[in-house]
Order: sequence, then structure tokens, then C-alpha cells
Amino acid sequence: MALILGIESSCDETAAALVTSDRCVLAHRLAGQEEAHRPYGGVVPEIAARAHVEILVPLVEAALADAGVSLADVDAIAATAGPGLIGGVMVGLVTGKALAHAAGKPLIAVNHLEGHALSPRLGDPDLAFPYLLLLVSGGHCQLLLVEGVGRYRRLATTIDDAAGEAFDKTAKILGLGFPGGPAVERAAGLGDARAVPLPRPLLGSTEPHFSFAGLKSAVLRAQETGKYRAQDIAASFQQAVVDCLVDRTGRQLAGLGGVSALVVAGGVAANQAVRGAMVQLAGAHDLRFVAPPLWLCTDNAAMIGWAGAERFAAGLTDPLDVAARPRWPLDPSAETVRGAGVKA
Repeated sequence: MALILGIESSCDETAAALVTSDRCVLAHRLAGQEEAHRPYGGVVPEIAARAHVEILVPLVEAALADAGVSLADVDAIAATAGPGLIGGVMVGLVTGKALAHAAGKPLIAVNHLEGHALSPRLGDPDLAFPYLLLLVSGGHCQLLLVEGVGRYRRLATTIDDAAGEAFDKTAKILGLGFPGGPAVERAAGLGDARAVPLPRPLLGSTEPHFSFAGLKSAVLRAQETGKYRAQDIAASFQQAVVDCLVDRTGRQLAGLGGVSALVVAGGVAANQAVRGAMVQLAGAHDLRFVAPPLWLCTDNAAMIGWAGAERFAAGLTDPLDVAARPRWPLDPSAETVRGAGVKA
């Protein structure tokens, strides 16, 4: 059994965790930055990076104490090396390098997206490769065929905004507060999803990709009319996103065979409307539906530790001079798509 120290600092969550290769999370410490970023309605990279510097080492120490182990007991150190806000990524990766060097332990540079992609396997030992993954977060919206550790085939991505980004911008437009995704979901629960006519970009298109920029602009126009309650706009927006996700994912499932499950991961996977729609879609295709527990959907160090455990078992470690990366596609061979959706 391997014991992995996981470190996550790619955006505005600072986290450290101790995870074993037999799927036990011995400790998990997380510090959010919501109060620091709330006045700005979004994450300020410089503020985030400074907060990571201040809190990460105490979090690692606290996680080790919670687990009742020392750094000498750890088999490897896994740290997010990208993609993300480069200042924060560098803080976590440099800390991981320093700990690995000081303790003489292997370093595992984890792709943050791989952390999300493998996180459902942390809680579900029966989830076998290959599976179709809908990865939906603030920065990414992709459909990936997960064939194994380090083996990902991108089937679709966003050509502009990610679904999570659209949630955050909608919250800002409607004055719902920060963080935006949960705020929109709460408001949507009080609204009528049929009240506001909003577009469903690329719905029914033979093109496999996603698009949410036009939907975000439509929300702004609806709000500016003054005709609709914020709750109704939120509910209509959320339903439009769900419709797009279901349509695009269903298109891939219709032409894809041999997968073990439909899997959803990433921050938007915590949204109950999205989750419920994907359960129904999986059932319609006679597939298992798998998603991480809600606390593993948003950024956390347990998923980084688990991805590290999977890579460590496969003999995949990294040199101490591995670079931090603001962009890091899971499928480097995937064709570039039109528009700006090339972050992933």
C-alpha cells in the first residue's frame, strides 16, 4: 500500500491530503479564499497566489498531523503542475519539489484535469476503464474517453466559454454573489425555467463541441430588459446549460461503444440539475452513472493524491525540474478547434 501526499493550488483553493493506494483518505485540509475574492466578483490571481504562499505549508503540516504520519512515512508527493493560474500552480509545485527533495521522495507532477478525470475511481473501485467522462468546471468543458492512467482521448471541448465560467458570469450579471455556481443553483431553485427564452448553442449540431458564450450574452440582454426576475433568469439559464450538456453528451454516447460508464466530474458536477440529467441520460443508454461525492467535485487535494497514487502504481514519476504549466491538455494530439476553446 502506497501513501501519497497530495497538494492542490491551481486556483483559489489551497489543499493538502494524505491518500492511500487502497482508496483511503487519511486526512484532507482545505482553505478557501471566498472572502478575499468576493469584493471583486471573481478570483484575482495575485491575491490567490499570495494566499497559497501563506497557508500551504501549515496545511501540509496539519494534514500530516491529522493522519498521524510524518513526511518520512510518505511514499511520494503529488502536486498539481497545471493547468491553472500560474502563480498558484508554482506555489504548490515548488512546495512539492522542496518536500520531495528534503525527504528524498519521488515527485509526481499531476495534471489538474487528470485529478478530476480519475477522482470517480477514488470512491468507486468498480469503475473500470474505459469510460466516457464529461468534465465540467470553471475553466473546462470536455468530453473525454478515459482509456487508462495517462491515456485520454478528447472527443469534444468548448469553442469559447466553459459551462462553469458561464455560471460564474451569470451570477455576476444577476448580482447573486460569489462563488457563482452555487449562487445560481440556489436562485434557480426559486425560479421558473420556462420563463425566459434563452438559446441552446449548438443544440442538435453535428459538430461535437460545446459553446456557452452566446448563452452568457443572452443572460445579460435578458437582465437588461428589466422584464424578468433574477430567479427566473437563473432557472432558465441553468436549464439551457443542462439541455446543451445532455445533447452534446448524448451525441457522443450514440456513436460510442464499449464504455463501462458515463462519468461526470469537475465543479459543475456538483450541480444537482446537471447531475440528475446525466443520471437519466446514462439510464437511457443502459450505462452506469458515476460521479464523485460532492466534496470531490470542486478543487481538492484528495483527487491530486489519488491521481498521484494511480501514476505511482504505474511507475510514473517526474524529475525535480519539471515545469509548472498554465496550459496542459490531457490529449495533446487532439485537433485544435475553432474559437478560443483551446485552454484544455
